[in-house]
Amino acid sequence: MRTSQKKLSCLLAALLAATLLLGGCNATKAEDDVIILYTNDVHCAIDDDIGYAGLVAYKQWCEQQTPYVTLVDCGDALQGDVIGTVSKGEYPAELMNRAGYDFAVLGNHEFGYGMEQLDRLMEISGAQYLGCNINYSGEGNAAFLSRLLSYQIVSYGEVKVAFIGVSTPESIAKSVPAYFCDENGKYVYDFCGGSGEELYGRVQENVDACLKGGADHVVVLAHLGTDASSSPFTSRELIENTRGIDVVLDGHSHSEISCDVVKNEDGEKTLLSSTGTGLHNIGRLTITASGILQTGLIGEYAERDGEMSDCIKSMEEQFEAELNKHIGTAEVALTTVSDSGIRLVRNRETNLGDFCADAYRAISGADIALVNGGGIRADLPAGEITYGDMLSVHPYGNSLCVVKATGQEILDALEMASRFCLPSPSDGENAVGECGGFLQVSGLKYTIDASVSSTVETDEHGNFSRVAARRVKDVMVLDENGNYTELLPDKVYTVASHNYLIKQGGDGLNMFTDNELIIDEGMTDYEILMTYLMENLHGAVGEEYALPQGRIEVK
Repeated sequence: MRTSQKKLSCLLAALLAATLLLGGCNATKAEDDVIILYTNDVHCAIDDDIGYAGLVAYKQWCEQQTPYVTLVDCGDALQGDVIGTVSKGEYPAELMNRAGYDFAVLGNHEFGYGMEQLDRLMEISGAQYLGCNINYSGEGNAAFLSRLLSYQIVSYGEVKVAFIGVSTPESIAKSVPAYFCDENGKYVYDFCGGSGEELYGRVQENVDACLKGGADHVVVLAHLGTDASSSPFTSRELIENTRGIDVVLDGHSHSEISCDVVKNEDGEKTLLSSTGTGLHNIGRLTITASGILQTGLIGEYAERDGEMSDCIKSMEEQFEAELNKHIGTAEVALTTVSDSGIRLVRNRETNLGDFCADAYRAISGADIALVNGGGIRADLPAGEITYGDMLSVHPYGNSLCVVKATGQEILDALEMASRFCLPSPSDGENAVGECGGFLQVSGLKYTIDASVSSTVETDEHGNFSRVAARRVKDVMVLDENGNYTELLPDKVYTVASHNYLIKQGGDGLNMFTDNELIIDEGMTDYEILMTYLMENLHGAVGEEYALPQGRIEVK
């Protein structure tokens, strides 16, 4: 019975997903239907698009149709914008609590405030966090783990639905690697990232346990994504290598998937859906009274809950005055994107990337500065620049570090950072070859020969291991006379960045973590930008930043 219903539900979901927009949000209108609302990768976009006030209003509308409404989040809700940075995630966690989230998954950015703060955020949010693939081998108590369950089965009348949580095995490399280590630098956390088989096996164990526990439907709340660079840990690969999962609600890659149908290990169909990012969409999974499953995205919703709107307004007023403080002006727009809106900061040099890297090098006095493109989160439009603008560019609160490094280590860093770069910077509306660790630079220039396939090898945690043939060529360093000379593998240089990259090996760039530090966690990242603007540029970003300055050539 369960198999035949599942086949029918997938067929209908593919046809009916579009009806879940405003005009047909409740296709069956049956009081016994189960509605599961889902979000992912909100990244502190509390009042953008639909926003939390719209989400709460839509949830309340659903609750008028059926008593069986559940709200879930698939990770990366608490970090990514100023409101998260200012409160260390507590403002968005409080809003999640007020919204009434039932379940949530830890995305890689949930770990960005540290394990102690993560425990507090999980308590504030009120949701039951789920995660079946997080292991801990350290001594003592890891407090946040006591709040974590692998799965939970919920009864909706006579129907039982199992929710299983899966966090990305990329969490270590794509968060703050040092947070996953003990005081001796040994990794004490892992996410079943040794192989795809390890992850698939862990999830299968939990699916089997849920079915044995009487679940009629199995829903996986995942923070895996669909990017090829995340293989073998994508949501599609998880489905293809397991059986018994009915639906995967996904996050991490910011993919907008209303309803996709993926065949599992036994050739049976599984639904896959993801809302994109921010609160541009609300996801809705409906399990009808007759056992049919449907997924779809609500992309527009005009209603707003008044109490949630008031709460958001109160929070914003608490830091609005400081955020609006004038600190300078820009004669040109500094951007992360192309003229057509394609995001380039993760695969090409941009003028904002140049500005950020120059700030690190100027403030630190280092020979070279490296800034990961994934840490540059917002543009700086021409005109007035405020404190809040700088916080938006660098919202993570990382600290300035300067380290001694050999030319060979710098070459390895550039190779690791450029491994996904492709010759063409765009494909339709999506950037190609994106990598959060792609390095914007100052004091350097180099060429990426994208016709050479990357030979970078990483360890089980996604950290750099070795490289054979190199695609990064003609690396030159700016000397004290303002001339570019060849970067020498055996020469020692000073390199400025932040603690995420230098000390914690963020984005798998682990080549500097054991090196001698000259500056150990000095000025905060956004303070570096503000100081550079106000003191070095005398409060004005000029025409010298109108275009990228030719430091990175891709061919």
